[in-house]
Amino acid sequence: VHPNVSQGCQGGCATCSDYNGCLSCKPRLFFVLERIGMKQIGVCLSSCPSGYYGTRYPDINKCAKCKADCDTCFTRNFCTKCKSGFYLYSGKCLDKCPDGLEANNHTMECTTIVHCETSEWSPWSPCMKKGKTCGFKRGNEVRVREIVQHPSARGNPCPATTESRKCIVQKKRCQKEGKGKKNREEKRKKSNKDESKETRQENKGRAARRQNREQRENNNKTQPKKRKAPNKEQDLAPVDTAH
Repeated sequence: VHPNVSQGCQGGCATCSDYNGCLSCKPRLFFVLERIGMKQIGVCLSSCPSGYYGTRYPDINKCAKCKADCDTCFTRNFCTKCKSGFYLYSGKCLDKCPDGLEANNHTMECTTIVHCETSEWSPWSPCMKKGKTCGFKRGNEVRVREIVQHPSARGNPCPATTESRKCIVQKKRCQKEGKGKKNREEKRKKSNKDESKETRQENKGRAARRQNREQRENNNKTQPKKRKAPNKEQDLAPVDTAH
């Protein structure tokens, strides 16, 4: 062993030197060279740092540099994140997206262009004018549809979601104010009120008659019975004197 090589190393090194740092790593750790000024120092890490990708060999595991425009990569030819100013597409970093794709400035990727999609039109509404369906001959009817897919930045914009057309109907008179449902409800309430008033009066008269009857019965019970008057015709009968 060279005098500058030590076996008692720190930080995951299997062998190391005072000048160059780690020379080899313990199992499963990755060896990578870090530049400090004009000097390169070997270090052993559990995973490769940003801008590097790991390769495993029987004798050593190494971290190799990604391409210059790539921030993180799986292999040298497959980038997973690009540096600022580049867009990721199929593992490559591009300054301009291919035809049929658009640049997504949020994810910094080239994505498929999405066009607007809408639902089917609804049925036409009843013919109306100024919010009413009566009192006119010519009016308008409308139909609507919903947006089911909003477009991406370069996608086709959404069309109108409301459509109107003129319509002609057989003119009918509007019900005058006071007629209709509201008036029917008022009539029903008044009828119920009159019926209740009539019922109360009837009940009141029935109670008065019952009270008078009970009073007469009580008076008959408290008055003394009259003596039967003697028959005056019997007292004044003629006396037979013929003998």
